Amino acid sequence: MFSADSNRKLVGARGEIAVRTHLEGLGWRILAANYRCAQGEMDLIAYDISGTDATIVFVEVKTRRSTRHGAAAEAVGPRKQRRLASIAAAYLAEQQVGGEEPACRFDVAEVMLGPDGLMQVELRHSAFISD
Repeated sequence: MFSADSNRKLVGARGEIAVRTHLEGLGWRILAANYRCAQGEMDLIAYDISGTDATIVFVEVKTRRSTRHGAAAEAVGPRKQRRLASIAAAYLAEQQVGGEEPACRFDVAEVMLGPDGLMQVELRHSAFISD
């Protein structure tokens, strides 16, 4: 028997897989999944080469079964944004990205889980700006 917490983790993991597949379908290269450091965890770190400039994208995945508690992106408030920014800084320092700072942005991937089990992914580019 699954607890509510283990079921939530399973749904979240399925959402992350759906987003990873979606990003790879867009031609993005996944640099890290579930990157962990002292500041916390980043769901996905990817390299977006679809625009004019190659960009490292830090992706927070939010999976929902309904919008009853608001849109998934609304769950990424100022406190979470600060934590994600510190995780991104740790990743960049660890990778020793020298010279020019690479173009970076923060995206939020909203995954809606339908009653039929199908997942719909909506990617919100530049969901927030880090200081």
